[in-house]
Amino acid sequence: MKLKPSNIVYNNYLDIRLAIIVFIGTLLIGFVGFKTLEDLNWIDALYMTVITFSTVGFGTVHTLSQSGKLFTVGIILLNIASFAYALSVFSYYFIEGNYFYKMKTKIINKKISKLSNHIIVCGMGRYGEEIIRHFIQHKMDFVIIDISGEKITELEEQFGSLIFIEEDATHDDVLMNAGIERASALISALPDDSDNVFIVLSARQLNPKIKIISRAYEDKSIRKLKLAGANHVIMPEHIGGFYMATLVSKPDAVEFFGFIANDYNSDIGFEEITYDSLPDLYKDKTIKESTIRMKTGANIIGFKDPNGTYTANPDPDTKFIKGSSFIVIGNKTQLTKLTEYFIEKKEN
Repeated sequence: MKLKPSNIVYNNYLDIRLAIIVFIGTLLIGFVGFKTLEDLNWIDALYMTVITFSTVGFGTVHTLSQSGKLFTVGIILLNIASFAYALSVFSYYFIEGNYFYKMKTKIINKKISKLSNHIIVCGMGRYGEEIIRHFIQHKMDFVIIDISGEKITELEEQFGSLIFIEEDATHDDVLMNAGIERASALISALPDDSDNVFIVLSARQLNPKIKIISRAYEDKSIRKLKLAGANHVIMPEHIGGFYMATLVSKPDAVEFFGFIANDYNSDIGFEEITYDSLPDLYKDKTIKESTIRMKTGANIIGFKDPNGTYTANPDPDTKFIKGSSFIVIGNKTQLTKLTEYFIEKKEN
């Protein structure tokens, strides 16, 4: 089932408000015309107008003059035209679903206007379901942009009502409609690398601070996507191949990390602490001084310095310096405590 009406091109010509205006206008013309030409009182003029419009066949209030007869013919023809137009509008908006599509679009646009720090997902390909499942489970706000109404319908049948835009994500106005200026991240997963480059370039220009993750199909596209402004470029085929090969050489290690990453079967998770997210009390302190392990039970397993270099299992004397971040592992209780102690609460 396609959400967007197939004949949307006629939208400029078929309008419910215009149909109502034409109908009321024609009634007024008939009312004023009969009153003036036949010198009728207001009740008789209204009566003549209604029976002419309804074509019920009742008699006239008196014998019409020649000008009155010609006027009646004109009103009947005008009525036929306005009725045909009204019927076309009714068919377009109600029978073919355009009215309900417009209503749903208006509701979705209102929801998007209230979002902030949300994620925009461009393209619902093979990995779309997993992305949505993850965001829903972690209660993260997101907007889907996909040109395929059938795909969106499939996803809504599986996950329930979603916030989506059924348009081409390579258009700047579509990204703006998705609230890109207020979004925190964008995932571009279209099947064509050139489209992904275009989206990344547009997104970076529209929101210089947004985090952008893009999918790539060819190795040569990675550099182009990063130059366009992508923070991360993912090649799922490479990741899948590496995962399968490592299962041969280090099966237990891979299965352990797979267990951690599987949110449905594991109580273990990861959290990232950035310097900017820390309360002032812990900035420029060492891992030892922060007493993260003592206060939360979680462990720091990785450190990223301001240059983007990672260090596994960092030394306790490693400092939380500007531009750095730490990767922490723990169970849900430990990570909840970590959030309470070490991630600054931002005021809305």
